[in-house]
Amino acid sequence: MSATLLLELFTEELPPKALRRLGEAFASGIEAALSNLGLLEAGAVTTAYATPRRLAVTITHTLAKAPDRTSRQKLLPVSVAFDAQGLPSAALTRKMAGLGLDVDAWRSLERAVDGKAEALFIQATQPGVALVEGVQHALDETLAKLPIPKVMRYQRPDGTDVQFVRPAHRLLALHGGTLLPVRALGLEAGCQTMGHRQMSAGAITISTAFEYPHRLMVLGKVVASFTERRTRIEQGLRAQAGADTLIAPEALLDEVTGLVEWPIVYEGWFDEAFLEVPQECLILTMQQNQKYFALADAAGRLRNRFLLVGNLETTDPRAIITGNERVLRARLADAKFFFDQDRRTPLAERVGRLASVVHHNKLGSQLDRVHRLTRVAGTIARRLNEDGRDELRVDPVSAERAAWLAKADLLTDMVGEFPELQGVIGEYYARHDGETPAVAAAIEQHYHPRFANDTLPESPLALCVALADKLDTLVGLWAAAGAPTGDKDPFALRRQALGVLRMLSERALPLDLHELIDVALAQFKPAVAAAGDAVVAIAPAPDAPAPKSPAADASSSIAPELLRFFFDRLSNLLRERGHDAQDIDAVLALEPTRIDQVLPKLAAVAAFRSLPESLSLAAANKRVRNILKKDAALATRPDPALLIEPAERALHDELAALEPEVTACTARHDYTRALTRLASVRASVDRFFDEVMVMTDDPAVRANRIALLRALERTLNQVADISRLAS
Repeated sequence: MSATLLLELFTEELPPKALRRLGEAFASGIEAALSNLGLLEAGAVTTAYATPRRLAVTITHTLAKAPDRTSRQKLLPVSVAFDAQGLPSAALTRKMAGLGLDVDAWRSLERAVDGKAEALFIQATQPGVALVEGVQHALDETLAKLPIPKVMRYQRPDGTDVQFVRPAHRLLALHGGTLLPVRALGLEAGCQTMGHRQMSAGAITISTAFEYPHRLMVLGKVVASFTERRTRIEQGLRAQAGADTLIAPEALLDEVTGLVEWPIVYEGWFDEAFLEVPQECLILTMQQNQKYFALADAAGRLRNRFLLVGNLETTDPRAIITGNERVLRARLADAKFFFDQDRRTPLAERVGRLASVVHHNKLGSQLDRVHRLTRVAGTIARRLNEDGRDELRVDPVSAERAAWLAKADLLTDMVGEFPELQGVIGEYYARHDGETPAVAAAIEQHYHPRFANDTLPESPLALCVALADKLDTLVGLWAAAGAPTGDKDPFALRRQALGVLRMLSERALPLDLHELIDVALAQFKPAVAAAGDAVVAIAPAPDAPAPKSPAADASSSIAPELLRFFFDRLSNLLRERGHDAQDIDAVLALEPTRIDQVLPKLAAVAAFRSLPESLSLAAANKRVRNILKKDAALATRPDPALLIEPAERALHDELAALEPEVTACTARHDYTRALTRLASVRASVDRFFDEVMVMTDDPAVRANRIALLRALERTLNQVADISRLAS
C-alpha cells in the first residue's frame, strides 16, 4: 500500500543564508535514498519545505514495503566448480556455504554460457525493505551529508552529545496517518510540530501527511514552503513599491525568506538629509545591516522610502515600523559620519599609507602594487596611442594618475565598513578632491568586469587601469601562490583572466597579450618570475627607471604558463558563446596573441568551411603536417632548379603567387579573403599528392619537396590551423 510520507525536523533558528540549500538537500537526500531502496512508486512527487525553524519533506506514492528483488548471480565457471568426476569442487562448496546454501543444492543451479565459457548461476530473491527501516536509513544518510555551513555541538536533556547545524527539538514522521518509529539526532519521532513562535497557540498535531502544509498555515501561521513564501514576499514588495523601482537582489530575497515564517511587508521612511550620502552606501546599509529593500524613482535616484519584511501580523504596525526606522536611522547616521570623515583626507594623501597594507606576503604592500600599476597603465596607454585611432587615444599621465589613486580608498572608513564599495566610493571621493571625471570614473571601473557578464570599463583610460590591475594580479599571484587547480581558485585568477580577454576582445584593443604579460612581469624582481619559495616583489621607487624587459627566467616559466592559461579560458568562453568547437581549435592552435583578432578569424574560418574545397585542403594540410613531423629537413624555401615533376612545379608557381597575397590579406586583417584565396590551390595540391613521391631516394630532391610542403603549410595556416577542420 502506498501513501504520502512526511518527515519534519523541528529546530532552533537555522542560518537564513543557507536555509534554501539545506531544505533542498534534505528533500533530495531523502528521496534519493528511498528511491534506491525501491520504496517509491513511479510518479512519486517530492515537495521540500524549509522555514527558519524546520526542514521537512513530503513524498507521495511511498510504499509501506519495497517489492522483493530477484537477482541472478554468477558463482563460478563450470571448469572451477566441478572436479574431474563431475562432483562439486572445494571452491564451489565454500562458495555455497558462504551463501548459506547446502552443498547438495548445486543440482538446482543454472548452467549457462558466459562469454566463451560455461558458468554456474544462482537465482536469489532479496526481500524488500520495510518503510521504517528505509526511512531510518534515509534520515541517517541524509543528515550526515547535509551542506551545513558550520556544525554546532550541543547536549540533549539526557546528556547525549549531538552535532547539527542548530539544536533539534522535534522529529515528525508519518506515512499517511501512521506514525513511523524512527530516530534522529537523539529524537524519537512523534506526530506533533510547532507553529509560529508568537502567533501559534502551541503544539499542532498532524493526523495525516497530506494535511501538513495546510494545518501549519491555518493553525500555525507558518508558510512551510520556501518557494511559496518567497513568492509571497516578492509579490508583497512589488505591490508596496507602487510606481517606484524595487531594489531586490536574489540573495537578499532568499535571506529574508529564510528569516520569516509568516511574511508581512511594511513601509518605512528615513530623513531626506541622508540622501546626500552616495546611494550605494545607503543601499548596502539597508541590505546588509537591516535586510531592508531600497526603492528608487524612475530616474534611478534612491527614495527616502524603504520596505521591510516582518514576521508578525498586527492590526497596528506602527510600533514595528517606528522601531525599524529608528534602527535604520542610527545605521545611516554611521554611514554619513564615515562619508564626511573620509572626505576630510584627499585620496592622494592616503596613497603613501598603503605601504602599511599587505597585498600578499610574497608580493609586498599595496603601495608597491600601486607603483607597478602606475607604470603598466602608462605603458598600455602609450601602446594604444601608437594605433592612431582617435577613439582609443589616452592621456598616459591621466592613466598613471588613475592607477596611482585606484587603491587609496582601501584605507577609508567606508570601505572598512563595506568592502564591496571599493572603487565605487573612490570615484565619489576623487570627484570631491577635484580629480577629472575620467580619472574618477576609472577608479571605479578598473575593478570591472567583477563577475560573469558584468559591464566592461567604458573609457580607454579606465581600460588601461583595469588591464594593469588584472595583469598585475595574475602575474604576481601566479608566481606567489601558483596556478588554480581543479575547483580551487582562491584568488579568482580565472575570473581575472576572463576579464582581460573580454576587454581585449569586446573593446577591440590592438594590444598583444604576450607583450602585456611581459610588461607586467617587468615590474617585478626576477625572483617573482622564478616563482620560488622566496618570492619578493618590491617595486622600484616611483622615480626609478622601469625595467626594459622581464627577468630572463620569466619568459621560460610564467609567461608561457600564463599564455596557455589564457587560451584555455578563451576556448571555454568562446564555446559558451556558441562558436563551433572545430573553428575555435583551428584558430587557437596558432596561439594568436592579438585577442582582438580572434573573433574576425573565427568568422573567416566559418566562411571557409562552407567552401567545397575546404575539406580537401584541410585533409591535405593534415597530411602535410604528418610528413613534416617525421622529417627534420631544415630547408624552408624550395629550389626551383630541383623541381622535376610538372605537378610540383605547378604547385610551386601557384604558391609563389599565392603566399604574398595571403600574407598581405592577413596583415590587413582581411582573414576571409585570405582563406577564400586558398581554395584556388586545391587542384594543384591534389595533383601534387597524386603524382609526386615526396620521400624519394634522392636526398636533395626529397629535401626540396619537403621545403615545398613547408611553403604550402606556411601559406595554408596563416589565419588558422586548417588541419583541425579535417576531422
